[in-house]
Amino acid sequence: MPTTRDDLRGRLDRATATLDPPFAAVDLAAFDANAAALGELAGGKPVRVASKSVRCRELLSRVLARPQWAGVLAFTLAEANWLVSCGVTDDAVVAYPTADRQALAELAGDPRLAAAVTLMVDDPAQLDLVDAVVAPAHRPPLRICLDLDASWRPLGARVHVGVRRSPVHTAAAAGALAARIAGRPGFTLVGVMAYEAQIAGLGDAPPGQALRGAALRLMQRRSYRELLARRGAAVAAVREHAELEFVNGGGTGSLAATSADPAVTEVTAGSGLYGPTLFDGYRAWRPSPAAFFACPVVRRPAPGIATVLGGGWIASGPAESSRLPMPWLPAGLKLLGTEGAGEVQTPLTGAVADSLRIGDRVWFRHAKAGELCEHANELHLVDEDRTAGTAPTYRGEGKVFL
Repeated sequence: MPTTRDDLRGRLDRATATLDPPFAAVDLAAFDANAAALGELAGGKPVRVASKSVRCRELLSRVLARPQWAGVLAFTLAEANWLVSCGVTDDAVVAYPTADRQALAELAGDPRLAAAVTLMVDDPAQLDLVDAVVAPAHRPPLRICLDLDASWRPLGARVHVGVRRSPVHTAAAAGALAARIAGRPGFTLVGVMAYEAQIAGLGDAPPGQALRGAALRLMQRRSYRELLARRGAAVAAVREHAELEFVNGGGTGSLAATSADPAVTEVTAGSGLYGPTLFDGYRAWRPSPAAFFACPVVRRPAPGIATVLGGGWIASGPAESSRLPMPWLPAGLKLLGTEGAGEVQTPLTGAVADSLRIGDRVWFRHAKAGELCEHANELHLVDEDRTAGTAPTYRGEGKVFL
């Protein structure tokens, strides 16, 4: 792996010299190093790969071939069915509840899929929808995972710290839902998931925001202590009604902490494989940047400004600067505050802008991992100073799941 950003720029430029940007590339050395580091952070527990953060079958298979990585956390049922049918995995948990009737019919009509795919639920109405598509008497039992809300409520329901996911917050509520699932024909409760987004998804050291970072760390410590007790109690309550195969938790930003929870049997990671910019603000571990996209310089509109074609690959989430792509190579470039990253062109300024010539490349990093792949049909795989081939993204295979 390169030791400096200049080394990385030279290696990426040499490996892709015959390609015309814009295009996306993955540095395999950094990708593999990140995968190894995430495995170590998991402390011996299996790591399930979050496919939403990768969106490329070849790279999903690459990480699943490593020791300690096992299973996929998919983001839609149609995607999970496809990954199983293609042989990427025989263990896919769908991270979100589904209302996809066609995908449910496919799942219920194929014993192989039914044995490999686990649906996520947090409400009996979601089970009603499944039964309305295919009645229990006409399908094999479907695997179910109960989604436990992992947000922090320090003052009860009046204060909610975290994302709005499952309504199942307490151990009593988890036990009650588990009893209802266990009492219904056509379903088998096999897992519990609790994703602590306020810990895993928030960098605790935001650049230039020392006070906010200190407040985030205090919140995360207190939230973790509360969740440790509540998740353990909820899992115990669910186990009164089902023999669980797994209890899933965490993400790239909380892998070590979540793995230390005795109630958790496996953890999830995905974003850390590519190392997007949102993970630059973490103290515990920062992945090496592994995924990039290149845009060509096509204008020099004024001294100190170089304009590239395209560049506006904006990430989802709140409409703020953290969702903008970051010009990364050469070092020293930045977006113009009045224009940001544009759909058709992006002006850049900074100390090195005047050194860029028409036709030169600027390498960007995306803010959120897998969303990069929604803009490219293929990823160019860089191995040292050469390309080791290309891997189609989901988009390149004609698959757009959301």
